[in-house]
Amino acid sequence: MDPEAQEIDLREMFYILIKRWWVLLLTTGIAVAVAAVVSFLVLEPIYTSKTTLFVGREQSKQEGIEYGDIQLNQQLVKDYRELAKRRLVTNEVIERLELSMDSGELAKKIGVNMVQDTRIFEIAVSDNDPVVAMEIANELANVFIEKAVEIMKVENIVIIDEAIVPKVPVKPNKKLNVAIAGILGIMLGIGVIFLIEFLDNTIKTPADVEKYLEFNVIGAIPLMESEKGEETV
Repeated sequence: MDPEAQEIDLREMFYILIKRWWVLLLTTGIAVAVAAVVSFLVLEPIYTSKTTLFVGREQSKQEGIEYGDIQLNQQLVKDYRELAKRRLVTNEVIERLELSMDSGELAKKIGVNMVQDTRIFEIAVSDNDPVVAMEIANELANVFIEKAVEIMKVENIVIIDEAIVPKVPVKPNKKLNVAIAGILGIMLGIGVIFLIEFLDNTIKTPADVEKYLEFNVIGAIPLMESEKGEETV
């Protein structure tokens, strides 16, 4: 493509955007406003509280950590994850804390993750109430250890860090939501502007006559204001 023609096209596109700047401003403003209202007023904040547990070794084993032990315990985390979400554990937590939810709802709030290359794993609980999230996480850890001893015969799980009350919600990320909405608003505005321009087939300038009708313009009659302030040819 001719560089000069490309420059003219880019200049024309920029002119089109400037000519209908209000569309861009309107779509961006609406998108940001909607995102702000939804993020700050509609969506409930979600808090996550975590408790950390350690899978120890049997006293009969030698000191030191062997790679095989780490692999074995990492495999056991899958069992721990399932055990923590089973009705045997969740129903006990619900009963002790007198929670107004069933075992399925509680299970959805629970996450169990292994700290890479260690025998440490986390139990995370998410809830709209930060205090409830902390209470569930701590009680869940206690019940989990009891049931692990009872079912899996594992007596070497200890709590390292108890859960605390989270101060900052993990979601929604209000600033990020507003920023994304602003970007989408700009993109939508640009699309709308070019759509309007594409659908507008009226001829407004001498350049349009030469471009679309391929006629040479000999002259143009400017608009003049009459004494009454009306525009006339």
